Amino acid sequence: MLCREVLKQHNMKFFRTALLILILPLFAFSGAHKFYISVTNIDYSEKDQSVQIITRVFIDDMNAVLKERYGIPSKLGTDRESSIDKEYLEKYIRTKFLVEINGETVKYDFIGKKYDSDMILCYLEVTDVPLKNLKQIGVENEILTDIYDDQQNVVHFNINGKKKSHVLVKSHTKGMLNL
Repeated sequence: MLCREVLKQHNMKFFRTALLILILPLFAFSGAHKFYISVTNIDYSEKDQSVQIITRVFIDDMNAVLKERYGIPSKLGTDRESSIDKEYLEKYIRTKFLVEINGETVKYDFIGKKYDSDMILCYLEVTDVPLKNLKQIGVENEILTDIYDDQQNVVHFNINGKKKSHVLVKSHTKGMLNL
């Protein structure tokens, strides 16, 4: 009887120790690190002879960077969004996202934006780009790298059947596709 009681106490200690070993790592990650990522698709429209760009960024990250960089309490994606929010969004995108065609930085049109769940999609377009003249397209994407050191900006090129993807980070912000 005494032996059984000692064995039971020993098993209980072992069970507690094993449980602690299994559960403790979960507590270490309970404040799970947030991912900082944007995804940009760059396509060519033969019909429009234009480079069409869609970039997706988390709304809360964009609001945070607008507040940090410009000091405005941005409310993008809410019913309290203002024209100032939209103005600074475009200003920020133009500052942090550059497009190069054949080695030359080009201007693009900021077509607009829309929301999809917790993401903001920004639509950009470089017009009057004949495919026969397009030899190289590149981007410099520094979106959110000014406030998040671990920001990753994924860029997917799909031009005239050639595809290439880049993961751009703070120390390497440029990606290119040669045609």
